[in-house]
Amino acid sequence: MPLTEPFDDHLPQEDPVALDGVGNPDDNVVNDPSDAPESTTDDGAAAEPEPEPTLPEPVRQRIVTLTAAVLPTLPTDEVPVPLRRVAKFAPNRRARLGAPVIAAQLTADPLFRQRVTARVLADAGDLGAAVVEGTAPAAADPVEVAALAYLARPRGWRELIDASGAAVRAEADSAVVAELVREAEQRATRAEHDRAVARVEADKLRDELARVREELGQLREESRQLARTLRETQARERKATELLATERGRAARASADVDAELRRARARLAEAEAAAGVARASAKEARSVDDARLWLLLETIGQAAVGLRRELALDPVDKLPADFVADAFAEQPGSAPAGPATRARDTDDPARLDQLLALPRAHLVVDGYNVTKRGFGEMSLEQQRKRLITGLGGIAAQTGDEVTVVFDGAERMHGLPPAPRGVRVLFSRKGETADELIRRLVRAEPAGRPVVVVSSDREVADGVRRHGAYPLGADSLLRRLARS
Repeated sequence: MPLTEPFDDHLPQEDPVALDGVGNPDDNVVNDPSDAPESTTDDGAAAEPEPEPTLPEPVRQRIVTLTAAVLPTLPTDEVPVPLRRVAKFAPNRRARLGAPVIAAQLTADPLFRQRVTARVLADAGDLGAAVVEGTAPAAADPVEVAALAYLARPRGWRELIDASGAAVRAEADSAVVAELVREAEQRATRAEHDRAVARVEADKLRDELARVREELGQLREESRQLARTLRETQARERKATELLATERGRAARASADVDAELRRARARLAEAEAAAGVARASAKEARSVDDARLWLLLETIGQAAVGLRRELALDPVDKLPADFVADAFAEQPGSAPAGPATRARDTDDPARLDQLLALPRAHLVVDGYNVTKRGFGEMSLEQQRKRLITGLGGIAAQTGDEVTVVFDGAERMHGLPPAPRGVRVLFSRKGETADELIRRLVRAEPAGRPVVVVSSDREVADGVRRHGAYPLGADSLLRRLARS
């Protein structure tokens, strides 16, 4: 923004010189006559002051920067009131935010400008002295010279500002010309590059055209070959159509023959079904005769058994042989002779277990922990016993057979729940294992009674097999329980 020329009649009546840093006159600061008090003409009228020159923008910014730099060095009473707050700003904000106020004070307060000039010229050194003398070194920055001239205002300071403005404008024009030259060179470089790229693209297009022409020739040759292949295919299709019509006629005749054969087979099937009906009627009549004979035989055997029981005066018993073993817990003299070896069959098939339990008055003996640890060993012993005894209760209720389950360690059992109906629960005493108790149970049974022992222990299986029992693996019982 342009600064206006102040009227110097506000200065005190002393020589118009600037003050140094301590407020003393500095003889090196020379003021322009325009800063002197107003002169009068011959008729006594006051002369008009010269207008403030228009400063180039770089010069104005430099003046504000120099003033902002020396503001903190001035005593507080020498700083105008509007600038005291600006003087406390940071250096980078002082020139930027306080520029309008600084410019106004430099224009309106010549005394403040002289004090600022004294500090600025002292910092400028030789350049400041040269500007005060009205000369400017050729190598000096024209902007710096114009700023110092504006502040010091020596004789001819307007010419220095004008020269600086001309230099700034010349420099700007030179920069513009240089920028135009650089842009022209860049455009020339781009044009040359574009021409090179165009030549490369033209070469590529020519190569592509040659390749397309070659491919077109190949496609024409392939088209001719495909046309020949199409004609040959059409000829083969006509021949295949004729053969298809012939085969369809043959298939129709074969289908008629098959239908006739199917009708004959159906007639033979009807005759066979009629013969089978007659055979079934004959077989039913024969089976009725066999059933009558079998019923008569069973009735005779039953009456003979009743007469034999009456002849021997056998009363119903309250205890079974296994109950005597459970009460005695000791070896009884006189083991029963072993039955035929064919009674013992070792298998894990649950169907075999069902067959054995279907025999009359069968006795199922189970090696408890051998079965539970194989089937559900992740449970506690109490849960294992409870689950096995509950499952055996279901088997006893379904079959009506005698069921005995044997566990080790009676001395460690306290407060056992009652066993289900039809299931006997035994524990071996101290010094005796469950295997020994199972063998005593088998030896106590009479010869001829079906005894089924469930255990995967080979010693137990071999021992009970010698006494005529049927040993089965633990898996057969586990599968039977899982099926229930």
